[in-house]
Amino acid sequence: MTYITKPKLHHPGLATNKLGFTHRDYEGRISTLCAGCGHDSISAAVIQACFELDIEPHRVAKLSGIGCSSKTPDYFLGQSHGFNAVHGRMPSVLTGANLANRELIYLGVSGDGDSASIGFGQFVHCLRRGVNMVYICENNGVYGLTKGQFSATADKGSKAKSGAINADSPIDLVSLAIMLGATFVARGFSGDRKQLVPLIKAAITHQGSAVLDIISPCVTFNNHAGSTKSFDFVRAHNEAVNRLDYVPAEKEITVDYKEGSTEIVRQHDGSVLKLAKLRSDYDPSSRVAALAHLQDRQEAGEIATGLLFLDPKPEDLHGHLNTIDAPLNRLGQDELCPGADALEAVNAEYR
Repeated sequence: MTYITKPKLHHPGLATNKLGFTHRDYEGRISTLCAGCGHDSISAAVIQACFELDIEPHRVAKLSGIGCSSKTPDYFLGQSHGFNAVHGRMPSVLTGANLANRELIYLGVSGDGDSASIGFGQFVHCLRRGVNMVYICENNGVYGLTKGQFSATADKGSKAKSGAINADSPIDLVSLAIMLGATFVARGFSGDRKQLVPLIKAAITHQGSAVLDIISPCVTFNNHAGSTKSFDFVRAHNEAVNRLDYVPAEKEITVDYKEGSTEIVRQHDGSVLKLAKLRSDYDPSSRVAALAHLQDRQEAGEIATGLLFLDPKPEDLHGHLNTIDAPLNRLGQDELCPGADALEAVNAEYR
């Protein structure tokens, strides 16, 4: 967490939305992430999406786990409800909050380590239960807080800064989300604001489990092996009493390319991403077709981006459980404790 605050004063001529809020009203604290981090671009897209949707900030509950990605809710929607859970346990906390109060908009922010490793089981069960939420995974393929080891989403054959080659098969979160029953599944790139903001807006307005897997480059590990200014070299030749890191400022990676086209994106460390934006005539209504398309793009070495799957008749956990509409904190004694006769009637159903 950071305790650096932005000045409260702002230009009186700032544009407002229908609620009278400015863009600044959806911002949070100043980011302490590395300059040029893709996660900050995602935060900016969330801010823009909520501004354009005319959402009252207090109607949003943002939850996260542990990791670089899980710090980001502090950087947007500063007037919203927030909870930073333990590593990998954000989905269960979000599920409990959602069951207690269905009137809020739930944003779950996680990373590839938080979701695909320690929190993998939580990710799976949250989706198969159909929790009404937006699950954002800020996916960079590395463990950014522990010096860039491969995460479970790293592509097989990819090379780490240390020179190690990943021999493990990757976990594809969007394919898994489609198979588990998520009713809105999309993938984006942090530097493609034109595509990302509409995807976030659509996910927020969707009634059901919405998953956004957002590829977000990590700029910290762009220093190459063999450099005498790299972290590894300095540490190997340093006998200081403490250890200090310097992360060079990098420019944000942005792209702008047409539907149905493929874009080669070179990252700060020299590696490349091959992004393939869906065609305008792509049909996202079939789970089978979506999985087949993902497999085809993966075989071609491409990362498919866009709205991959959308269930036209989504259901959520409240519908499955037939829960009461009112938040639990608004229920009185009679609703919460209906008495011995009601308990006896329930028990009789199981005899």
